[in-house]
Amino acid sequence: MTGDELRGIVAAERARREASEHRVAVCCAAGCLALGAEAARGAFGRAAAAAGLSGKVEVHGTGCLGLCHAGPMAEIRSRDPGAGGSVRVRRVERVTPERAGRIVEGHLARGEPLPEGALAEDHPFFARQVRVVTAGSGEIDPERIESCVGGGAYAALLRALAEMTPQEVVAEVSRSGLRGRGGAGYPPGLKWATVAKAPGPRKVVVCNADEGDPGAFMDRRVLEGDPHRVLEGMAIAGWAVGADRGYVYVRGEHPLAIERLRRAIQQAERLGVLGSRVLDTGFDFRIDLRIGAGAYVCGEETALIASIEGGRGTPHPRPPYPAASGVWGLPTLINNGETFANVPAIVTRGGGWFAGIGTERSKGTKVFALAGDVVHCGIVEVPMGVTLREIVFGIGGGIRDGRRLKAAQTGGPSGGCIPASHLDLPIDYESLLSVGSMMGSGGLVVMDDATCMVDVARFFMEFCRDESCGKCVPCRAGTVQMHDILERIVRGEGVPDDVPRL
Repeated sequence: MTGDELRGIVAAERARREASEHRVAVCCAAGCLALGAEAARGAFGRAAAAAGLSGKVEVHGTGCLGLCHAGPMAEIRSRDPGAGGSVRVRRVERVTPERAGRIVEGHLARGEPLPEGALAEDHPFFARQVRVVTAGSGEIDPERIESCVGGGAYAALLRALAEMTPQEVVAEVSRSGLRGRGGAGYPPGLKWATVAKAPGPRKVVVCNADEGDPGAFMDRRVLEGDPHRVLEGMAIAGWAVGADRGYVYVRGEHPLAIERLRRAIQQAERLGVLGSRVLDTGFDFRIDLRIGAGAYVCGEETALIASIEGGRGTPHPRPPYPAASGVWGLPTLINNGETFANVPAIVTRGGGWFAGIGTERSKGTKVFALAGDVVHCGIVEVPMGVTLREIVFGIGGGIRDGRRLKAAQTGGPSGGCIPASHLDLPIDYESLLSVGSMMGSGGLVVMDDATCMVDVARFFMEFCRDESCGKCVPCRAGTVQMHDILERIVRGEGVPDDVPRL
């Protein structure tokens, strides 16, 4: 596959899209599939054929459209010949096969208004987001690499290989100000530079897509909806640090993400954008999948490495750090899925563009899994620095059943609960730390005023107790004692000494 051949696929795919007056994208992420999305997609196709619209209406699956509680979701993109060919986007929630038929027969065939379930075009859940990582949602079919290439996949890799040295790629990622989206916010540019300088003829790139935090499903949705974006980010990283091998570590509880990753890797190798002589250059880069058994501790780098190598996933003291000695003792670069998914946009549009989004110290956008007692649950992508109020009330639509906000939990078991008094807190790395929480991977669980905060603490401590690797006494024994104390308080049997003891 040469650069010209890749551009030829882009041109052919875009011509194919423009031949359709309407493109109907049905969300085929795991949540919507569980609610009947496959039946809805089939109904759209059958109705279009019955109405004689097969050449005018394209029906395809797509990744998560965001509004997970209202699935199955469908997004309709229609070209308006009277407006210079501009595209109008409408969304419909809770699409049943019957509703799909009415949309085709009434709206697409006869121009009638959309039936019930149509969302306003300026619905705040969608209008207030800024999409970088999730930009392909609604546009691409994650199961067809041609669709992904038509949407821009592997153009950044082509640019990196044809126009940039590895050092220039590292510099661009550093200039972007991107921070790791897996939890601690460590700058990938520093990691990449360290691995690039590490001695040795072979190096490894690892995508940590374990994602074990309760309430977190960001990487899962990205891998289900746009796997090539993550694979491309890994390949660019491989070029930048001098690696020829990559691993995606994903937990076994995410079967759809695994299936689509496996298919995407096979398609990318067939097309020549992964494997030997990538894009007809001297760069070789192969990616393998490693399936985790669901141990939370395998999100930690050394435990992750042990699991990839086939051992028991338990952590080990550092140094040596993975950048010096990781998988099979080779210098290893580890970032999470969302981090890699940002890389193609940075290479294509420049580090300066990315640095212009967000705050002074927290650049770009962040994908959150918005869940809990909020009206609109789902995946949201917003610039760093937006307030908790904007996410919960502006995008999320406020608290369900007219209740009041009590707190929002971020950062998973290692994070904290932000009380309603901090509603105007900017959501960035430093601000969250200042109130005793943390960014984590992006889970954001909203709780109303009926929530017992002691019970919340007990739940997270139970999780920590069960997931402890058992290597350190304070964790192995301490989590058990802390859980026992919290359990006793929840039963109404607490004593004054419990709080200082905790």
